[in-house]
Amino acid sequence: MSSRQTKTFLMERFREVGIQPATRHGQNFLIDLNLQQLIVDAADLSSSDVVLEVGTGTGALTALMAKRAGAVITVEIDGHLFELASELLLDFENVTMLKHDALKNKNQFDSRVLEAIGRELDKDNERRLKLVANLPYNVATPVLSNLLSSPYVPHSLVATIQKELGDRIVAKPGTKDYGALSVWMQCQADTEIVRIMPPSVFWPPPKVESAIVRIVVNKDRRSQVPDLRYFHQFVKAIFIHRRKFLRANVVAAMKQHLTKEEVDAVLAEMEFAPDTRTEQLDVDTLLRLTELVRVRAPDWTL
Repeated sequence: MSSRQTKTFLMERFREVGIQPATRHGQNFLIDLNLQQLIVDAADLSSSDVVLEVGTGTGALTALMAKRAGAVITVEIDGHLFELASELLLDFENVTMLKHDALKNKNQFDSRVLEAIGRELDKDNERRLKLVANLPYNVATPVLSNLLSSPYVPHSLVATIQKELGDRIVAKPGTKDYGALSVWMQCQADTEIVRIMPPSVFWPPPKVESAIVRIVVNKDRRSQVPDLRYFHQFVKAIFIHRRKFLRANVVAAMKQHLTKEEVDAVLAEMEFAPDTRTEQLDVDTLLRLTELVRVRAPDWTL
């Protein structure tokens, strides 16, 4: 097999084995060779890196990364694609292939993925984890979000995702795309969109634009969040109705844990105006608000 994943190559190869891309798995293959290389370059891979790839596909991106990284752990849920990729990746001794869903559920990675990561990281104290992937749209949000709260905190994440999701990740307070995901990413990482991509660079073409995003974890910023899980849950709760007034959102989120009077006391300490909306608050302000709530309701969870 060739590692040069062009549209012609893919169509002929799929015809040979009698399969079609599976829409239920979000299979859209990147056929622009320059963009494949851009993804690898954006990840800045070295022999110290352990790469996690979710969505092996035919293995073209995997092969590019294996030439630079110390190890690549690649996960593919589709049995047909797993077999195709196995042929291409047969000679790469630093590639571990897993055939199952990368996620246990929407909030957790599969334990087999975490165990594989742990084994590779344990081989050298200098090793660091990076996610690099052409992510299926239907799992992009949980994969990115969950890896940042997993036992193995990544150094960085570089992925192709739906442009709409990329816009949400990098959004600023007060904009239409700013929400809980923006806050979760930006409270612990530097985020940027590397490139916007039209549907034509994929086969089959999706119905929307895509983006390459780069998310680099900032350890100092991450360490300033006293309780990451609590912060993540609280932010998700108060952003459910982002256009409503902040007071209504906090009261709804903390019902049975804080009275309205206690919520008002917190908001007064923060010196919020009565018409303050959740979507107006930057990450630092949300961190301060969360801590005032956590002191009063430490056992709260969604």
